[in-house]
Amino acid sequence: MNHNVVRRILGLILMIYSLTLLPPIAVSLFYADGHSLAFLNSLFVVLSAGFVLWWPARSETRDMRLREGFMVVSLFWVMLSIAGAIPLLITDRPDLSFTDAVFESVSGFTTTGATIITGLDGLPRSVLWYRQQIQWLGGGGIIVLAIALLPVLGVGGMQLYKAEAPGAVKDQKLAPRITQTAKLLWLVYSALTVACAFAYWGVGMSPFDAMAHAFSTLSTGGFSTYDASLGHFHSPNIEWVAILFMFLGGVNFTLHFVAFRNLSPRHYWTDPEFRGYLAVLTLMVAFITVYLWTAGVYTAPGATFRHAAFAWVSMQTSTGFLSEHFSLWPGPLPPLLLLATFIGGCAGSSAGGMKVIRWQLVAREGQAEMRRLVHPRAEVLIKYAGRLVSPRVLSAVGGFFAIYLLLFGVLMLLLMMTGLDQVSAWSAVATTLNNSGPGLGSVSMNFQALSDAGKWISVVAMLLGRLEVFTLLVIFTPAFWRS
Repeated sequence: MNHNVVRRILGLILMIYSLTLLPPIAVSLFYADGHSLAFLNSLFVVLSAGFVLWWPARSETRDMRLREGFMVVSLFWVMLSIAGAIPLLITDRPDLSFTDAVFESVSGFTTTGATIITGLDGLPRSVLWYRQQIQWLGGGGIIVLAIALLPVLGVGGMQLYKAEAPGAVKDQKLAPRITQTAKLLWLVYSALTVACAFAYWGVGMSPFDAMAHAFSTLSTGGFSTYDASLGHFHSPNIEWVAILFMFLGGVNFTLHFVAFRNLSPRHYWTDPEFRGYLAVLTLMVAFITVYLWTAGVYTAPGATFRHAAFAWVSMQTSTGFLSEHFSLWPGPLPPLLLLATFIGGCAGSSAGGMKVIRWQLVAREGQAEMRRLVHPRAEVLIKYAGRLVSPRVLSAVGGFFAIYLLLFGVLMLLLMMTGLDQVSAWSAVATTLNNSGPGLGSVSMNFQALSDAGKWISVVAMLLGRLEVFTLLVIFTPAFWRS
């Protein structure tokens, strides 16, 4: 392990991140909310910490290996969680403890959207902007942003990209160089965010709320500037805009880029993961619509369909926006919507969950195994998108499912040991590990009911979900530390 390489890159990325505190300062000055000094002090602290890390290793020129890439990503997310909590600690509104500030910071950067803050409607604009902004940075992958900038400073990026990029296949690139890929991904991400902001503005949101909610919609984060989330607006048009852009946030951004470049949507339909993603959404929205209609929850067919579509898209994409809280719906709908978070969006999207492509590969492996039982001597090959799937990929997917479910059980038991009831513990792990936000029981609206120990367990779950388990766990294996 080359520690100087790790320190140099961590220092550089922290210094780059400190510059993202400039927009909240500008918002504070524009609205004169009196919190600009808190963000300025935070910028100085983070910048200084990055400089202290970077300066002793500034002359390090050796290339970074994949091992160092995993270490940088894992350590950076821990450091980012603490750095992101500093403004929330310094400000007097909200008045948060260290544990609560870290929880809120991690929830933002991991695009989980779970919160311990109430009274959002009365918070300073700069603080509200900051919460939304960290979700947007997390959704786009702040490491990928750094990859686009680090070549100027002489640091390579492929190792970071492999460790950070979500999904089962991590070598897909839009351009020959990884830096170009990162820039193109951020170009698409930013363009869709601006389009979402204009759409929100066009249907009645103020410019501030439109931009703030565009940040959390494309990032599939779910933070809002109001306690009632999007239900605050009581606007069907706003909900339809949210449904559209939450759906787009759950799609592989590579497909968005190809569609924009060729000015044709046909590339979406040629992707089997997108077809699976759309099929699950369509079938489940139809089922929930029929269930709500027959149960008499809503009287108008249009409103029934809108609420069903909003809830399912919000939960499957792990956004976690609320128009009306689904925990009050009848029958199996509340746990069903929590189960949607396990599916998640497409690989290469900002959505959480286990990703559609993994479910498809597991299903095909299951079908292949049943064929082998009937024809023991047959050699059953598994294909995806017209290409043969290697045993290495299938093994990785199977291992991911096994570790994911094991971690889920362990984290749930740990939360129950803190005094949480079974339903609340189950939903709290589901919503944090899948980076979704709303839960059931005592965590249906926020996570204030959790003890400090419960909040730290949830922080670990959110980080594991954001880094898709292996990236974080691998640094705790003996093999990782062997030379």
